[in-house]
Amino acid sequence: MIDLIALRRRLHQRPELALHLPETRRLVLESLAPLGLRVVTSEKCSSLAVVVSGAAEGPTVLLRADMDGLPVAERADLGYASSNGNMHACGHDLHMAALAGAVHELYRRRDEFAGDVLAVFQPGEEGAGGAALMIAEGVLRTTGRLPVASYGVHVLSFAESGIFYCREGAVMGATIIFDLEIVGRGGHAARPHTALDPISISALVVQAVQTYVAQNSSPADPVVVTVGSMVAGTAANVIPSSALLKVSLRAASTERAQTAYEKIIEIGSAICCAYGLRMDSEIQVRVGPTVSDRAGAELVRRTATELYGAASYEDLVVPEMISEDFSLFLSETGGAFALVGAAVGDASQPLAANHSPEALFDDAVVDKIASFLAELAIRRLQNVSATNGVTG
Repeated sequence: MIDLIALRRRLHQRPELALHLPETRRLVLESLAPLGLRVVTSEKCSSLAVVVSGAAEGPTVLLRADMDGLPVAERADLGYASSNGNMHACGHDLHMAALAGAVHELYRRRDEFAGDVLAVFQPGEEGAGGAALMIAEGVLRTTGRLPVASYGVHVLSFAESGIFYCREGAVMGATIIFDLEIVGRGGHAARPHTALDPISISALVVQAVQTYVAQNSSPADPVVVTVGSMVAGTAANVIPSSALLKVSLRAASTERAQTAYEKIIEIGSAICCAYGLRMDSEIQVRVGPTVSDRAGAELVRRTATELYGAASYEDLVVPEMISEDFSLFLSETGGAFALVGAAVGDASQPLAANHSPEALFDDAVVDKIASFLAELAIRRLQNVSATNGVTG
């Protein structure tokens, strides 16, 4: 068995962004090379698809890990911290190491199942459309058969280490990421009455949007809106002509997200119009909810509890509002997505969340996730074989 923690830490030191991750792909390939498995790469991105074949022909199950980091300067005090200005602040380094470990375990246990496990290492999860690109390139037909199910995991820096979470239905929310441009009229800071100041009006729009969310979001059906960037102006004595807001909106369903988006546009446009400005909007990314089907959620629960004990699993009460383009794989094949706690420290206290420059992840969970993924795939293939009367 390869040293998965060492692999995770090597990946953590060299995060790359979006779709082109040559060093990341090289490290993953090196970890799998001794197995001599069939590997499919892409010329359009740094994706990998690896096939582990069982003892006989049969169906395909897909396992997936995301690969890309974030443009975040790491502030964690680690001996293996990134120094290139990017960071694996969402734990994708743990996902890759765990899937590499699962591939090794599946190879050792290949006599236990009929069919193929398709291990997919996907770049561009953080808004670059990596899942859509891989699906368009035909990754789901790599073995010649559409997978009967897809499975993946996501670590959480703020949840108790080693606890698995899942539910039937939405595990993660739908997301719309969009730009709002507030267009006014520039001028001299000493003569604001001759200008139309987009900065002050942007502040009103942000406040109004958050008031709308507070008054129209319930704990059982949440809506979360964050203005992550506001860019305007170049100098203290110049009123700019426009301001750009970058906004993420999250909800439990595509329909709820769309309704909230339309309301935000209505509110923002009305405020701008009242002050003589204009607001333009443009959607950048739209992701549906990450939905586990009933059989997939039950398999996750049963596998986690039988491997690690009843205390290692909790039903997710409401969807986590983080979004995932793994939703596209699930919409094609069905399956499930599990969340895994990886907190360093007391998770009952506030901890730095995913995407924070101070986020910490307990890499002791990597081996546990690797075995969990391998077991999920084997059990799913054995279920199909038993149903179809396949032996081997």
